[in-house]
Amino acid sequence: DVQLVESGGGVVRPGESLKLSCAASGFTFSRSAMNWVRQAPGQRVEWVSCMESGSGGRTYYADSVKGRFTISRDNAKNTLYLQLNNLKTDDTAMYYCVKGRDSYCAQDTAPRGQGTQVTVS
Repeated sequence: DVQLVESGGGVVRPGESLKLSCAASGFTFSRSAMNWVRQAPGQRVEWVSCMESGSGGRTYYADSVKGRFTISRDNAKNTLYLQLNNLKTDDTAMYYCVKGRDSYCAQDTAPRGQGTQVTVS
């Protein structure tokens, strides 16, 4: 079974940074594109970023986070990361990692883990 465990969230002030991690198991991590999505209370799930399979896969970002967030992966550790810089109050949400349906990015929003909360205030 696919298992995704996110961590690294917290409460920060605007302008500060966080680094999220996602430990993956139950599938061949290196062959899957991986995504980050987020959901604020009362809002729909918003796709945030994606990284294609392999160690140097292409990366994609939502316009709302481009230039501030950086996605990366360590295939040896089956771990996905999201570096969040210059955080804004609008970034407050539960953040989830999502296994891609294939090796390329397709803005997948499921399946995802339990999430990690990021609060900017």
